[in-house]
Amino acid sequence: MADSVQAIPEARGGPALVPVIAPGHSFATVTQKITEVVLRKDTPLGWFLALAPSLAIAGALATALTYLVLTGIGIWGNNQPVGWAFDITNFVWWIGIGHAGTLISAILLLFRQQWRTSINRFAEAMTLAAVACAGIFPLMHTGRPWLAYWLLPYPSTMDLWPNFKSPLVWDVFAVSTYLTVSALFWFTGLIPDLATLRDSSKSKVGRRIYGLLAMGWRNSAYHWQHYEIAYLLLAGLSTPLVVSVHSVVSFDFAVSVLPGWHTTIFPPYFVAGAIYSGFAMVLTLMIPLRAAYGMQDFITMRHIENMAKVMLATGLIVGYGYSLEAFMAWYSGNKYETFMMWNRMTGPYWWSYALLILCNVVTPTFLWSKRVRTSVGALFVISIIVNIGMWLERFVIVVTSLHRDFLPSSWGRFQPTIWDFATYFGTIGMFMTLMLLFVRFLPMISIFEIRTLLPSAKVNQSPGHGH
Repeated sequence: MADSVQAIPEARGGPALVPVIAPGHSFATVTQKITEVVLRKDTPLGWFLALAPSLAIAGALATALTYLVLTGIGIWGNNQPVGWAFDITNFVWWIGIGHAGTLISAILLLFRQQWRTSINRFAEAMTLAAVACAGIFPLMHTGRPWLAYWLLPYPSTMDLWPNFKSPLVWDVFAVSTYLTVSALFWFTGLIPDLATLRDSSKSKVGRRIYGLLAMGWRNSAYHWQHYEIAYLLLAGLSTPLVVSVHSVVSFDFAVSVLPGWHTTIFPPYFVAGAIYSGFAMVLTLMIPLRAAYGMQDFITMRHIENMAKVMLATGLIVGYGYSLEAFMAWYSGNKYETFMMWNRMTGPYWWSYALLILCNVVTPTFLWSKRVRTSVGALFVISIIVNIGMWLERFVIVVTSLHRDFLPSSWGRFQPTIWDFATYFGTIGMFMTLMLLFVRFLPMISIFEIRTLLPSAKVNQSPGHGH
C-alpha cells in the first residue's frame, strides 16, 4: 500500500503533518497485525536462521570472557602505552548506539513529533541491549570484575571510597542511571500493549505471563491518567540523560592532558556522534525487519526519510568536529597537538583515519539527495558504512592518541589478538540475540500509539477508547 501523509487537526489545534496508516486499517486490524507476530504459534523459519548464528557468535563471547577471567586481560592486545584499546573503543561505540532509543522516545515525545510512534518501541529495546553490551567492557577491563562493587559508595569496613574526582567513577553512575531510566521508560510504555497481548492470547501460559507483566492494567481512565503522568515524567528524566551520559563518557578523555584527548569540543562532539551511530543502527536493524514482517503500513517511508535527515544533520556536526580538531591542532601552535594530527593522517594507523573520513563524512553526503533518502537499499548500505565509520572514530581517538604520546622512547604499537575480536564480535552476537528475542516475544511497534494516528481516534480523544 502506498505511503501517504495527511494534515489532521490535533487536540490542541493547528494542523500537523503526521504519517497516516495505510487505507483500510481500523483499531482491530492494527491490533491484529502487530500482535500476530508475537502470538502466532509457529515461529518463522527465518527467525531461527537469524537466531542460530547470533547465538553461536554470542557463544564466542562467553568463551572469551571465561578464558579472560581465568587468565587475565593479558590475553587482549593491551600494552604500554596503549592501555586502552579494543575494550574502551567498543564501550564508547555501544554506548553511542544506545542513544537513538532515548532520543526517539523521550525528546521527540516532548516535542510532539508523531513520526516517532512507529519506531520508538524498537529503538528503546535497542538501547537496553546496547547498554548491556557496553557494560561488559569496562567491567572486564578492571581485571577483577568480581570486585566491581568497590566502585559503589558503600560504607566498607576498610573505609575505602571511590575517587569522585575521576571521570571513570562518573561513568559508573551515568551509565547505571541511564540504563535504569531507559528500562523504566521502555517497560512503562509496554504496559498497555502487554494488556492487549494478555487479552488477545489464546494460550493459557501466555495469558498468565502477559497478565503478570501488565500489572493489572484494565484500560480505565484512572489508569490512563497515571500512565500519561508517569510516561511524561520519565521522558523528562530521560531527555537530559541523552546529553549527559555521552558527555560524561567523553570526560574519560577530555579531562586528561594527552594530545588528541584534551579538548573542550568532546562533549557535544561525542553526543552528536552517539545520535549519528544510534540512528544508523536503527536503520540497519529496522529495514530488514520491516520487510520480513510486512510492517510497511506502519513504518512508512516518511519514518525512514526522517531518520535519514537526522543522520545527515548529526553527520554534518561530526564532520565539523573532525575539521575543528585539525584546525585547533594547527592554530594552537602546540607541537604535540600538531604531531598528533599529523600522526593520525600519515602514521602507522593512517588507514583507520582515512576510512573514518570516507565512512562518516564522504558517504553520508549522498543523503542530501531525496532519491537516496527514500531508497531503502541505499539507506541500508549507508547505515552499515556509518556504523563501521563510528567504530573507527572511537578506535582513532583511543589508539592513535595513546600509541605515540610525549616521549618517543615510550612509543609503541597496538596489535589486537583473536580474543579482542572474539569479545567484540561476541557482543554483536549477544546484541542480535537480545533483539531477536524482543521481536519474537514483545510487540516491536507500539500498538496503542499507532491507534491514536487513525482518523477514528481523532474523533474521540478518550485515552481508553478502542482497547
